[in-house]
Amino acid sequence: MAERLRIIVSGLAATYPFGGVFWDYIQYLLGFHRLGHDVLYLEDTGRWCYDPDRQTYVEDGSTNARHLDTQLRRLDPALGDRWFYRDANGRCFGLSPERVRRFCRSADVFLNISASCWMRDEYFAADRVAFLDSDPMYTQASLADVASGHAPSDAIARVATLREHDVFFTFGLNLGQPDCLVPTGGICWHHTRQPVVLDCFAPIPQAKRRMVFTTVGSWEPRKNDGPIVNGVQYRGKSVEFLRFLELPKHAPAALELAIGEPAPLLQLQSHGWRVQPAIDISEDPWVYRDYLGYSTGECSVAKNAYVAGRTGWFSTRTACYLALGVPAVVQETGFSKALPTGKGLFAFTNMDEAAAAIGQIIANPERHARAARAIAETHFDANTVLTDMLEIIDATPSRDSIGSTATPPRE
Repeated sequence: MAERLRIIVSGLAATYPFGGVFWDYIQYLLGFHRLGHDVLYLEDTGRWCYDPDRQTYVEDGSTNARHLDTQLRRLDPALGDRWFYRDANGRCFGLSPERVRRFCRSADVFLNISASCWMRDEYFAADRVAFLDSDPMYTQASLADVASGHAPSDAIARVATLREHDVFFTFGLNLGQPDCLVPTGGICWHHTRQPVVLDCFAPIPQAKRRMVFTTVGSWEPRKNDGPIVNGVQYRGKSVEFLRFLELPKHAPAALELAIGEPAPLLQLQSHGWRVQPAIDISEDPWVYRDYLGYSTGECSVAKNAYVAGRTGWFSTRTACYLALGVPAVVQETGFSKALPTGKGLFAFTNMDEAAAAIGQIIANPERHARAARAIAETHFDANTVLTDMLEIIDATPSRDSIGSTATPPRE
């Protein structure tokens, strides 16, 4: 590949205009841009978008498009002319569809993050089309369904599109290992991490931080949410939150959740959790960032699917906490085999481990803050993460060169 590449990044930053979602996707765009590449952010989901003011889903994406444009220009004025968004009505914003088609035809890489993009034929015109799995077990459940011969038609179509990609990445740092329960579906999943543009997450002085451990998240998006793999029903965060409902009574510091319904807010509060409305924290990317940064630490569980499946998943939110120099106490998913723990970052499996880790941090917050930032610099720096990703993509044969979309399984 040429030294300066043309790279398309897909995402959901307009569809779900919240702080965490914005940073999850746009740091890829900004990171590639900072590396000197010619970038385009493309959002084409076919979905209705969420209107935070009305707190409901709407077809008309004009307000969300303006919001995306404002935030991109605030982040870097050069990105103001490097985006395209198509709403559920088919209306297009940002670059014209024709300019997008031309960019796709000349693109070196199309990065489809979280299966966020409606993959039209024109998007497969890029030289390499990469898929990034941010939800291990959820993504691969369809692969298992199709392999069993009992998948519904929508799952079959989803898997067929997935297999048209050239190269596959996953946040499941434990995928392919003997203790991981995620079915690989014969796909070679390359491990990767959330890229963090470090200068966007400068640590706040310790003296200005609140003596509270926070997190931002959801409870359970839908009733009975979660994949079924090999007869096992996996769930979201609610199952794991309930396991640690009593944690505030054991922790030597206040615990605060920025969370929304359908979380049982009164039940959480009755057990000592402080509760903040998630939308107040997440509606603006910079308010979200500061909420994380002014915390003494993060304390959070993970989705049951990540934990029970031993996926090695690591939160994109927690990566931002670490970059802000905010130490994290988070539920073990198997990530501790790939990331250093015990200083700045702690993995817990039970109540005692979580409480003890919080105690270690408040006993020496400066030491753990420095360790947290060091972990981010070593393992999540966008320059390193994205360069490594491009090297893997460069080493992957294109569809045209091999005449097939099949990818060999990991040895």
